[in-house]
Formats: sequence, structure tokens, C-alpha cells
Amino acid sequence: MRHSLLLIISLCSYFLVHSQIPAGYYNSAIGLKNDSLKTALNDIIDGHIEFPYTSSSMDTWDVLKLADRDPTNSINVIGIYSNFSMNGPLEYNSAQGWSREHVWAKSRGDFDTSPGIGTDLHNLRAEDVSTNTARNNRNFDYATVRYIDGSGNYFGSTDSYTSSTTWVWEPRDEVKGDIARTIFYMDVRYEGENGELDLELTDSILPQSSKLPLHGNALTLYQWHLADTVSIEERMRNDTIFKYQQNRNPFVDHPEFVEFIYKSIYGTVTALPNLNKVQKKNDLSVYPNPSVGRFTISLKESTIDHITIIDLHGRIISNLKVEGLKTHSPAQIFKSGIYIVKVADSDGNLLFDRLIVQ
Repeated sequence: MRHSLLLIISLCSYFLVHSQIPAGYYNSAIGLKNDSLKTALNDIIDGHIEFPYTSSSMDTWDVLKLADRDPTNSINVIGIYSNFSMNGPLEYNSAQGWSREHVWAKSRGDFDTSPGIGTDLHNLRAEDVSTNTARNNRNFDYATVRYIDGSGNYFGSTDSYTSSTTWVWEPRDEVKGDIARTIFYMDVRYEGENGELDLELTDSILPQSSKLPLHGNALTLYQWHLADTVSIEERMRNDTIFKYQQNRNPFVDHPEFVEFIYKSIYGTVTALPNLNKVQKKNDLSVYPNPSVGRFTISLKESTIDHITIIDLHGRIISNLKVEGLKTHSPAQIFKSGIYIVKVADSDGNLLFDRLIVQ
């Protein structure tokens, strides 16, 4: 999440004074890669202290009020997808308050709110009720339809996307990496030991009805981890969860662990630009968008030589020489999908737009 410069400075000061990984916490994992690293990290972070989902004593509500606290209003909590600031003490309150989002959807393994995996605070995030319902158990992947909250309160103030045809959810850019590192944590933390589920990442887009202990899309999550690096707020949240649950998310403390484990599976992955923001560039437009395979690219600058079109795996699909034209209509017919149109203007600034081909 991104806030004002003054707030960031204060967070930096807090972090430098208060945040510290316990000495030797990751000693047994240092120098390892691939499955050896995954096993070592599991040994470090399993066996955490469990809290009840809802209780008259300390429960997940209470910890989330601290972990997801609004830094500009300490009474409130921040919604992970919506960025809503919500009344923390109100809790659910018959759907008039806020809810608890399972980032690794609780139906993906059918663990519901069971103590342990169902109440793992690294996987729980504050969210408003309607957005939590809309996300449902959708796979994390690129999507095409901007999500508009049922109340109409935050169209334009957040940039989460969903789809009417594919069971996917694309969170706002500011938390894409947070979501990815949460899913990686769950993949490593739950390995089928001591009667626990064995959670696994998948490249498949699972249907809503599937209760398999799988979550996707793994390659997209890897890209999001690269594009949205660990923030100070994310590190502070890791510290707060550790204070209560007594285990940490290793991918927040050591982001390089993601590559050490998953690069052998997915190879070198290109970190694409944050797609929810690329439509805000005024110097580049693509129309019609969505298209049916043919479209026009329009530029304010007339000194651009090349336009590059990239798919969501970072592969170059087309590299067009436009020879100073302000508009260009590629002769190529593009297959259904989402593409990134990338150009550099005369000052060397990169411009992007999202192209949807139906």
C-alpha cells in the first residue's frame, strides 16, 4: 500500500527501530535452493501458535485489527483489495462491518475456518463484505473487467479486476506482490505433515466448484512478486503476525527465496508493468479496446520508431516499426487474450496500455 511521503518517512523510522528478524531464524535455509530450501523453510515456519477464528478471548479479529490497521486512523483497518478504511471494533456486525478474507481461498482444500490452516493469520486479511464476496474463491490472474463495488463507493479509487467469463481475480497493483507472497507462504507452510493438508500451486484456472488443495495461477503470481516488491507496511505486518503466531512469512523477509524455489519450475520470468496503472498514460491509446483481433495504436509523439506488443508471459508477439507515424494499425490478427502495448517516446519514457482481444 502506498501513502503520503510523511507517512512513509514515519514508517521507515518505525521499521528501523522496531523490525528485526530473530537472530539465526533462517540459518538452516541459507545456501539452499529448490526443494531443499522449501523443506527447510517448512521446518522453520510450521507448528505456529493457533488462534480461534471467533472467540470471546483473543481471536483472529483482534490480531487483524493490529496487523491490518489503517496507519492514518488507528481505530480502522484497511481492506486488502478495496483499500477501504473500515471501523475495526465493529468487526462483522451482521454484514454492516468488515470481513476476513482468506487469500488462499478456504474452499481450495475445503479447510473452512478450522483452527490452524483456517485461522493462519498470514493468510487472513481485512476486507469489506461485498468485495470479499465478489472475490469468492477466484484464481489470481490477469482479468479484464474493472470491479465496481455493489455500493458504488469505490469505482475508480481502486483497480481490482475480475471477469464475467473466467473465474479469476486481479487485485490492485499496490498489493499484487503481497498476495503472491501470501500464496507462496501457504504453499510452503502446508506440506501434508501431521495430518495437515498439502497445498500446491498450479497453472490451471480452477472452476469455482473445485475443492482440490490447489491455487492458481502460479506463473502470474511469480510475475506479481517481481513487479510489486516488499513494502515497509508488509514487513511491519509480518512482524505483527510473528508477535502473536510465532512464525514468519519467509518471502517477506527474504524475497529472493521465491526465485530460489520457483525459478527451477518456471524459468526466468519477466516482471511486467503493473497492469492496473498502464491505462492511465495519456500519450498512448489503443482502440477499439476490447478488439476482435484488429486495432489502432495512437500516439501523441510522432518520433517513435517501434511499438512492441507483449503477451502476459513477457514474450514479444510483435515488434512494429512505425517510422514516425502517430497512428498505426497492425496488419497482424491477434488471438484472444490480454496484451501489453509498449512504446518509448522521444524522451525515452516508456508508455504502456492494456489491449484486450476478445
